[in-house]
Amino acid sequence: MGSLNPNPDQTPSPTPADQPYWQINAPPSSPYHPSHPSFSPECRCPPFLVKTLLSPKDLATISTPNHVYKRDTWPEVVQRVRENKLADFQRTPADMWRYLEFCWGIKQSYKGGVKEFILRERLKWDDGKKKKKKKGFYEGCEERGGDVSILWNDWPYGIDERIVHLVVWTKFELEDDPATGDLTEKARGEIDEYVRRTFGGRVPGENIIWFKNWAHIKSVKAVEHFHVMLFDPDPEFVKEITKGDVPLGIIQTK
Repeated sequence: MGSLNPNPDQTPSPTPADQPYWQINAPPSSPYHPSHPSFSPECRCPPFLVKTLLSPKDLATISTPNHVYKRDTWPEVVQRVRENKLADFQRTPADMWRYLEFCWGIKQSYKGGVKEFILRERLKWDDGKKKKKKKGFYEGCEERGGDVSILWNDWPYGIDERIVHLVVWTKFELEDDPATGDLTEKARGEIDEYVRRTFGGRVPGENIIWFKNWAHIKSVKAVEHFHVMLFDPDPEFVKEITKGDVPLGIIQTK
């Protein structure tokens, strides 16, 4: 996973020894940050960072100063995917703080929660019903283009910033082997072909990797999807393939 070794490209800022874990990575725009005009020394842990709601991994990430996080390199990303150690991916501490805040806000204010928000606001799919895939993945996409959507990952992992992290959302199930919880060989082959024919003509093969998270580590379980990472692709191609999409993580910081 992304390491917690100091990043030589960033100047570390001291973290008070008595600073609460939930305050360490609070963005300056948040009232939980000491420099915010609304900050009060009496403020308590925000509801989205209460320890009982966090996994041990997320708690460790949130408790780590962002400046000591070292982003994964492209070779490290490729190796992790090939070894199927997908649970080792993690967001930077600062991004994890904002991601948890965002998800909490959606669950509190949007009817249907994260699933409905993604279906209606991000994908613009009013009909969230699953569809059957009658042909191979690529041929089915060509025939029913509206059943597949390629967007930026709104909250990407803590990886080299030259890596573009996309998500391919589908209205149909991607078949898993019930015995292993992983994709069937047939489904893997179909996705391989789709990725090669969709991205391979514009990005060198060695700069493309894809994966589908195991069910127990999916952050969005109710809408089928898999991930595609491209190393240093042409920005115009990315704009074209995502139809000008802008990740929410960027929008939220403006």
